[in-house]
Amino acid sequence: MADATYLSQNDTIMWMVESDPLLRSTIAAVVLLEAAPDWQRVQQRVAAATRLVPVLRAKVVPVPLHPTTLRWVDDPAFEPSYHLRRISLPKGSGVQDLLDWARTTAMSGFDSRRPLWEFTLVEGVGSGAAFVMKAHHVVTDGIGAVQLASHLFDFEESPPASTGRHEPDHSAAATRPVSSLELLTDVVAHDLEGVIDFARHQVASVVPSLLHAVRHPRATAHEVVETARSIGRLVAPATNPKSSVMVGRAPASNFRAVEVPLADLRAAAKAAGGRLNDAFLAGITSGLHGYHLYHGSSVEELRVAMPISQREATDSAGGNHVTVMRFTVPVAVDSAAGRIAAMRQAVAAVRTERSLEHTEAIAGFLNLMPKGVIGAMLKGVDFLASNVPGVPVPLWLEGSRVTAFFPFGPTAGSAVNITLMSYSGSCCIGVNMDAIAIPDPDVLADSLRAGFIEVCAAAADG
Repeated sequence: MADATYLSQNDTIMWMVESDPLLRSTIAAVVLLEAAPDWQRVQQRVAAATRLVPVLRAKVVPVPLHPTTLRWVDDPAFEPSYHLRRISLPKGSGVQDLLDWARTTAMSGFDSRRPLWEFTLVEGVGSGAAFVMKAHHVVTDGIGAVQLASHLFDFEESPPASTGRHEPDHSAAATRPVSSLELLTDVVAHDLEGVIDFARHQVASVVPSLLHAVRHPRATAHEVVETARSIGRLVAPATNPKSSVMVGRAPASNFRAVEVPLADLRAAAKAAGGRLNDAFLAGITSGLHGYHLYHGSSVEELRVAMPISQREATDSAGGNHVTVMRFTVPVAVDSAAGRIAAMRQAVAAVRTERSLEHTEAIAGFLNLMPKGVIGAMLKGVDFLASNVPGVPVPLWLEGSRVTAFFPFGPTAGSAVNITLMSYSGSCCIGVNMDAIAIPDPDVLADSLRAGFIEVCAAAADG
C-alpha cells in the first residue's frame, strides 16, 4: 500500500476485543457453484484480485508508543498460496456438511503476522462445489465484500480475458519491511495532520456555532442535552439479554442457510409501507417469537445490534465503514403488516440518533477503557441483523455458475447473527448461531423460515 493507512477507532475496537474469543470479528461467505472451476485459473484470479485490492496484501501492525493506533502495512512476505486453499469433502456430502465445515474454519482465528483473509475452493458438495471466503471484519464490511466479489467473479460465463489476470505475480518481491522508526515517524505526521485538520474544521464552524448559541440559547442547550442522551444510549452497558431462552455464550457456533424470494419480501415491505430492511427485520422477529413459543416462553421485545453503513461512493472495496447501533424491537406483534411497520419505526429512530455523527470519537474514548467495558456492551445483545445489498444478476467463477451466495457475520457476543444478501432474485440469509445459546439450530432455522412466510403474506393481505 503506497500510503500509510490507519485503522479507524471503530476498527480498532474490533481488533482489540478479540482477546475474548466470543468477540471475534470474522466474516465469511459461502458461495455455491454448479461445478468445480479450474484450480489453476482460480489461483490466477485470486492473485490478480490481490493486486486490485491492496488491503489483501497488507497486515495490521501496532505503532510504537501508540497502544490504540494500528496501521496497515504491506506484507513483505506475502504469498497468495498461503491464503488460498483447496479441499474436497467426503463422498456424499451436501450443503449442510459444507456449512458445518465452514463454521469450523470461521471460528478459527487469523495469524496476525499476515494479511487477514483465507479463501478455499471446496469440491465434493453434492454434484457441485463451493468457494468459501473468510476475512477479518477490519479488512472489509459487507458492502465492501460485495465490491471485492466483483474482482473475483464474472458477470458472464465466458468474459473477455482480463489484462494481467494470467501474468506471473512478482509484486511481493518489491515490498520491503517497514521499520519501527518509520512507523513512529509516520504516526507523528499522521497525528499532526489530524490536529491541523481538526483545527481547520473547528475554526470554520466556531463562529456560526457561537452565533447560533447566542441567538438561540435554549435551543442550543436542548441540542447539547439530546446529543448527550443519544451518546448515553449508544455506550450504555447491557450485560443481560432480554431473551430468557437464548442465554449462555460460548466460542462455538452453527451455520444454517435460509432462502426467501426477493420479490416476495419486497412486495410485503411495499404493501406495509416499509422497505426491504423492515421486512427483513420483521421476518427475523417473527421467527424468534415462534422459537420462544416453541420453548414455552413468551417475549415482548429483544435487543438487536444492526450495522449502519456510512460507506461513501468513493470508498474502496477494502476497509470497514459501518457503525453498529443497539436498540430494542417489539417481537409480539399481531399482524405481518404491523410487524413491518414497527420495524420501520424502530430503525427510523436509530438512523436519526445524534450519536451517529460522533461514533468515531466515542470509539476512540472506548479504546482507552478496559476491554471488559466493551464486552459488557455486546454480550447483552440478543441478535445481530445485517442487510447487505447484493448482486441482482448471475455470477460465474472462472466459468462455473454461482447458484447461491450466503453471508455469515460474527455473533460478536450475541446469540445469533442473521445476515441477508440478495443474489439474482433470491434473499440468501446466513444464520450464525451461538451453539450454547441455541442448542437446536434446525429448530431456529425452521422458525425463521416460518417467520418469513408469515411476513411475505403481508403482500397478499395488502
